[in-house]
Amino acid sequence: MKQFFSIIAISLFSLACSQKTPEISKTEFSKEALAQKLEDENGKSVSIQQILNKHKGKIVVIDFWAGWCRDCLKAMPKAKELEDRNTDIDFVFLSLERSKESFDKSLEKYNMKGKENYWFSTGWKNNFNNYIELNWIPRYMVIDQKSKIAKYYAISPEDPEIQATIDKLLR
Repeated sequence: MKQFFSIIAISLFSLACSQKTPEISKTEFSKEALAQKLEDENGKSVSIQQILNKHKGKIVVIDFWAGWCRDCLKAMPKAKELEDRNTDIDFVFLSLERSKESFDKSLEKYNMKGKENYWFSTGWKNNFNNYIELNWIPRYMVIDQKSKIAKYYAISPEDPEIQATIDKLLR
């Protein structure tokens, strides 16, 4: 009987936490989303707008992840392959760790040092994540050379639309 209730509880939890594909694929960010602050590895505050400005004229893949996320960790080898196949593309990693200490530990543990990393010190619920309807990680977005959203929603680095979007933008 105890096992039965455990199965029911796990099933209900899974349903409640399941990923829901956004109904509308947005093509640009709101002013509020762009103003969202994150922190870099050194604890310096930076906005999404500043991050995008840094990459103006380039294609950017944004990778949302966290060290506590099993799906993110399982996706890391394929995400690395995507990165290795696209050396002319900029990759930006946005962490949803729960603390600066966890962020620092995850960067070290998962060999993320030397990449462009930021974390949401404000937590999961913030203007940027709410705007893009972030409800699950990992999540990937492709940003075009004009800082517009070219691929709004992908949950795996193996999603063929990521590479197709990159290839189309490179033409």
